[in-house]
Amino acid sequence: MTLCPVALAISCKKCPVVSFCPGKAIIGDFKPEEAAPSSGDKAAESGNSELKK
Repeated sequence: MTLCPVALAISCKKCPVVSFCPGKAIIGDFKPEEAAPSSGDKAAESGNSELKK
């Protein structure tokens, strides 16, 4: 649940203090982009490399 007024108005990604905000994952809507796409990219890359061989 988003409780941060900045996150409600413009989202955590557009907030000027997101880089050092201690509550972005707790009271904001911040979700790390690196965790989800990296696992999907590895699966896609392994599938593509098998097709190329």
